Amino acid sequence: MSAPASHRLKIGLSACFSHADATRPLFTGKTLQYVEQSIAHWIMSAGAMVVMVPCPTGETAKGDVSLAHYADWLDGVVMHGGADVWPGSYGEEPLRPEWLGDRVRDLYDLAVVEAFSQAGKPIFGVCRGLQLINVAFGGTLYQDILTQVPGAQVHRNAHAYDRHQHDIEVVDGSHLARLYPGVRTARVNSIHHQAIKDVAPGFAVDAWSMPDGIAEAIYRQNRSKSYVAATQWHPEFEIAECPTLNSRPLLDDFLAACALAKQRPARSHSPFQIRDRAARLLRRALLRIR
Repeated sequence: MSAPASHRLKIGLSACFSHADATRPLFTGKTLQYVEQSIAHWIMSAGAMVVMVPCPTGETAKGDVSLAHYADWLDGVVMHGGADVWPGSYGEEPLRPEWLGDRVRDLYDLAVVEAFSQAGKPIFGVCRGLQLINVAFGGTLYQDILTQVPGAQVHRNAHAYDRHQHDIEVVDGSHLARLYPGVRTARVNSIHHQAIKDVAPGFAVDAWSMPDGIAEAIYRQNRSKSYVAATQWHPEFEIAECPTLNSRPLLDDFLAACALAKQRPARSHSPFQIRDRAARLLRRALLRIR
């Protein structure tokens, strides 16, 4: 018999943004928040229930619901992919106008990471999610791999999209190596042009791209703090004719951490050292936009 809702993990999924657009024929001039169904279905494949975590601030905001309420109620959160990270989020100016990213979504995502980290709840990031987590905890990014990494291979092919792949090398003794015993190299999809430059303090790189050495997976080393892990590839994009690394061990590991934190919450910690700083910045930014 199917497990009742009360026995299932409740996993938050960060929202993607489609900002208000007066030229859009549907929901004209309205801000849309949404999730891409593959990642929701991936999390649900292990029996967890998925809840989008909407941005609670903005011009139509009402009531007192906050991201902290979601972090307290949910068992963990997945930060999924999307737009580039704004270089200002890690103290740089955009090298090109097309690499401006989405500053508002950055502030929202940073506030989500902060809220769940403070609550001691597990966080898993995918693609942009990995980059955002790295920035949230003090790391930096390459704004464009081909521009800034000599000899780098192509990591994003717009035509092949999720069928574009490369190999990774799993770091010996890493958390990823423990999840995939005996696996030294593997094939993954590659759908990004930004990547980690400086790894955030307290995090280890679990896998590198081959042969150009781009960070492909990270894991928080201090096990007394809440679980944080991320992959640069999209584990939720599984295509039968283009096989890649089995994603189930990643998902099972994250959900096991969520189940453990539900019984015994980890030590809370704000990546910004100042509690709720990201939430305040998000609120101010959206008030200025009005």
